[in-house]
Amino acid sequence: MSNTPKSNEEKMRQMLNAWETLAPNKSFGGMTLDQFKTATARPLNARDAVNDLQDRLSAAINTRDDEDATWLPISQMVIAGVLADPTEGPNSALYEAMGYRRKSERKSGLTRKGGTAKGGAPKP
Repeated sequence: MSNTPKSNEEKMRQMLNAWETLAPNKSFGGMTLDQFKTATARPLNARDAVNDLQDRLSAAINTRDDEDATWLPISQMVIAGVLADPTEGPNSALYEAMGYRRKSERKSGLTRKGGTAKGGAPKP
């Protein structure tokens, strides 16, 4: 069996269950069942803490994503306002500072593809 956190937890719970069920009054390795439970409680509590933090992280990520979705239309309205403003517009420093490319710096998008393939024959 591998020593992954998941497999270790399964082994801890399996050993506890077997000992509690089949030989609760016996000692093994110089330990009573209560001593073994105490020794096993710390790693199980650490796992609980990790699970709680993972749940809190998931909740925080979901909250962030929800807030981003609320903010996006607001930001689009602001950018539209900058574009429509007669003193700012699509070539303004403000527009660029907000993370957009000024209209005057954009490429035209025009490309000229070659009309012939190698050997002088037209491309199919």
